[in-house]
Amino acid sequence: MALNPTGTDNESFERATTDGDFTLALRLAEQMLAGSKRNVAAWTSRIRAKIGLGETCEADEDIDVALRLDGNNAHLNWLRALIDQRLGRVDRAIDGARKLACDDSPIGIEAKYLLVDALYLANRREEVAKLIHAGGVWLNQPRGRLHLARAQERENSAKAVEEFIALFRSTAADANIRRIAGFDAVKWLDKLGRYREAYDLAAEVHAATTPPFDVDGMTQIAQQQGELIAKSGKWFTAAADPVQGLAMIVGLPRSGTSLLEQMFDGHSQISGIGEYEGMSLMGFSIESTGVPVRNIGRLPHNVVMQLQQRYMKGVEQLRRPGATWALDKNLSGWRFVYAIAAVLPGTVCFQVARDPRDMAISTFLSMFHPIANGWTSKLDAIRDVITTERAVTQRALETLDIAHESMVYENFVLDPEAHVKRCLDRLGLTLENSVLQPQDNKRQVFTLSFEQVKKPINTSSIGRWRNYEWAFDRSWDTLVAAHDARRV
Repeated sequence: MALNPTGTDNESFERATTDGDFTLALRLAEQMLAGSKRNVAAWTSRIRAKIGLGETCEADEDIDVALRLDGNNAHLNWLRALIDQRLGRVDRAIDGARKLACDDSPIGIEAKYLLVDALYLANRREEVAKLIHAGGVWLNQPRGRLHLARAQERENSAKAVEEFIALFRSTAADANIRRIAGFDAVKWLDKLGRYREAYDLAAEVHAATTPPFDVDGMTQIAQQQGELIAKSGKWFTAAADPVQGLAMIVGLPRSGTSLLEQMFDGHSQISGIGEYEGMSLMGFSIESTGVPVRNIGRLPHNVVMQLQQRYMKGVEQLRRPGATWALDKNLSGWRFVYAIAAVLPGTVCFQVARDPRDMAISTFLSMFHPIANGWTSKLDAIRDVITTERAVTQRALETLDIAHESMVYENFVLDPEAHVKRCLDRLGLTLENSVLQPQDNKRQVFTLSFEQVKKPINTSSIGRWRNYEWAFDRSWDTLVAAHDARRV
């Protein structure tokens, strides 16, 4: 979004954000801020850059400072609502967006989109219907057309699919809206049993909206961990002080991680903190030091403690008051197990693995970030990532002396009580019945699984790959055999 009502005229900053170079944008914003700590435009620019970099918790701190300087600034209040949504503060996000979505100004229209997005993900469909019924110019734009199609997806899903596909193939919509519409169509084609169409459309959407991705570069860190473990076992001693009250789910997307988080969050002493970006930021920070994986033990104590404190500061922002444990469900932990051991010793990890074919087809048919998760665009790339994760994660948890519990998804949903009790024992907690009723958890989930986790625990997703059996060849046999052996 190019809204800039604060009046800043930094063309270099706007060019950097347009190009997606948020590192440069942040540097430019901080140069502006160095001139005056009361420069609202500079604070706004820094907040936008941090959001672009995925540093949402740090942007959360900055927005409070900026609003103390100019509490009536509409752009800042829109950013406040956006950050609240991304941090799972759904009611605050909706209230904030609703206050701004009262006219057809650029900010008013952006607030209307933010509001309807938040209501849709919170499953508050009646409120979405009221907004649509009220009309407005916002409905004439591609994002409005997306919500018009969503409004009828349950009553006339076939018609909604047609409209989603038309929007995906429209030249009027930007790449992001086209991608969302395309995958909304894929989701409903799958639900309607039109599996070949769902698969072919997913391939078309990926091809049109996913840039080239270096899978080997993404898995390199994990592979290096595996090689070091095979050669030397635990090759370093952690220099950091142990953390307290931190648990982490480590696993690939679509493996049951959202269900686990929603269940554990139902416990009075556990607070799910969502897909907190702290783990990936920590991994990238370690990489930026220039210290290779093999030399992680050489990082000075003060450096690892700075990394730890930055991570834990975000955790405390997201932890529910009164909870003694924070549960981080991120998608990077499996790659950075060595970083968990080095910077966050004392963390308890839960590792979950699902049938690789079920994971793969669910991943391929789902909308992930096209740049950060471009590996999801091809089945063979997904297979390569799963192969690396299966070869490294479990062994790394064991070798690096990380307290953990591992489970197989299919066994877990067949006997959730036994598996959950084992995990709670690891945390020193007793079982509460609410943990086994995730559908009753009022917490909002802003992930691809936001609909599934609102259903009772079930086995409906086991064997989903069979609807797409023709997409899998013998190259999957080794992974499948290994997983089946774990199931037994």
